[in-house]
Amino acid sequence: MSAYYRLFIASLVLLTLSGCKQPAKDSIIQHRGFVYCGQDTPTTLNPQLTDGGLTAETLSAQIFDRLLLLDPVSHKPLPDLAKSWTVSDDGLVYTFTLRQGVKFQTTTWFTPTRTMNADDVVFSFERVINPDNPFHHISGGRYPWFESLGFADDIESIKALNPHTVQFTLRRPDNSFLSNLATSYAVVYSAEYGKQLLKSGQIGKLDSRPIGTGPFYVDQFIPNDLIRLKHHIGYWQGVAPMEQIVFDISSRGMGNLTKLLSAECDVLASPVASQLPVITDNDNYELLAQAGMNVSFLALNTSIAPLNNLKVREAISYAINKNTLLNSVYYGTATKAKSLLPPTSWAYNNDSKAVNYNPKKAKQLLKQAGYNSDQVLTMWVPLESRPYNPSPQKTAELIQANLKAIGINVIIYHQDNVGRLGVNDMNNYDMMLAGWIADNGDPDNFLRPLLSCNAKHAGLNVANWCNVQFDNLLELASRTNKTQQRVNYYQHAQDILDQQVPIIPLAHGVHFQAHNKTLGGLQMSPFGSRSFSSVYRTE
Repeated sequence: MSAYYRLFIASLVLLTLSGCKQPAKDSIIQHRGFVYCGQDTPTTLNPQLTDGGLTAETLSAQIFDRLLLLDPVSHKPLPDLAKSWTVSDDGLVYTFTLRQGVKFQTTTWFTPTRTMNADDVVFSFERVINPDNPFHHISGGRYPWFESLGFADDIESIKALNPHTVQFTLRRPDNSFLSNLATSYAVVYSAEYGKQLLKSGQIGKLDSRPIGTGPFYVDQFIPNDLIRLKHHIGYWQGVAPMEQIVFDISSRGMGNLTKLLSAECDVLASPVASQLPVITDNDNYELLAQAGMNVSFLALNTSIAPLNNLKVREAISYAINKNTLLNSVYYGTATKAKSLLPPTSWAYNNDSKAVNYNPKKAKQLLKQAGYNSDQVLTMWVPLESRPYNPSPQKTAELIQANLKAIGINVIIYHQDNVGRLGVNDMNNYDMMLAGWIADNGDPDNFLRPLLSCNAKHAGLNVANWCNVQFDNLLELASRTNKTQQRVNYYQHAQDILDQQVPIIPLAHGVHFQAHNKTLGGLQMSPFGSRSFSSVYRTE
């Protein structure tokens, strides 16, 4: 990046700041907590109800614990609320021994009378899989991540064998099951709190005022303004040094950088690539980077014309100049995506042939398809920057220009929600700019939630694509314990994606996070934010 460009960006920021007064920062937050900026207002505080965004990727690790965690390096399951577990020889029965003495959060609206036990685990998952559970249908009654996996269909039963032992029985072997229980969606709620809400007729508060065992509890939530967490005094791993965390959810883009530089924010999640020089040139801030298990992609609605024509989809693939995207959107901080799986995945197909930019071939394919150049296609684009795509609008505009050059006219529509849930009419769009941050290191976690038939029925497969052969390969891969066989199945599944082109992988991004150097203990993970229980302030 040229010195001239760095100076230009810095000048823009200084001009922006010149119109702002230095805020009078809350001394309590400054010395006993911190302010986190950079993500949008969530629609819920329950990660079970989401398929991404602030709730799943950041808040979940603060409010809740789950049975297992994932090692950020090996991606293998580690103990959390479950201190140990066993798996039956047939791979169908998983028995977890729970930690004792783990306390739930005490708030102004709930005071627990007991510690966490097996009933809480059963309650948390029964809500998701059992339509007859009184909590199943509240807050919309959709569990998109679980639905995309077919989770409810795979569970035969969940039983509390005794207060400290819980047993899951599956209908079929699933080698990704432990990893799925370690994701930020598989959280453990208080069954006692649920009974209190059921008795008072206020069951909706389970999601707006959640109770978990995590290091922080929700104290205040003002949509489009802030979420305030306070530390859990009885946290089983020791009380967090920070008394509170305030999530500023009131602005986007350059406004968040302004807040960081003017000391209104202490942490900036996912700064835009063009902002990085300003941050690195300032001695008051530190920039963390994590090669994420993520992918950005363009989904093509395969159920409607003209994108139900394979030649049209192939033409779009050849028309997109990924090198321009890497240079103009990511500024060299990402790798070109050949596949949905990132190169760090153990099932990544090195032999996969990347589709290179070839507008001439794209035009030939459109001609063969009999494409009508008078028609106009729509592309839905999210507003919020993400680790896999720091500037969705710019990405969309570059793709729009690429497609116009081969005779495809595209109109861009903005999508308010971050995730894929909420697309009520699959015929409302032709293309969608989307992406995914893996919840665990299993290849299944990319392929099944994004492109399986279950994901289509759940409304999360925005390519609206269902391929029985593809699903069968995922099923076979989940049943075998032989690693090489699993690799072969997953690579064959990737071959099908290459042939059918329901989505066009664009890039695998590096996740950046900037923070004031007075904060210590911040850690990053390839699967989203880690717990802030170890964060402290040095001054």
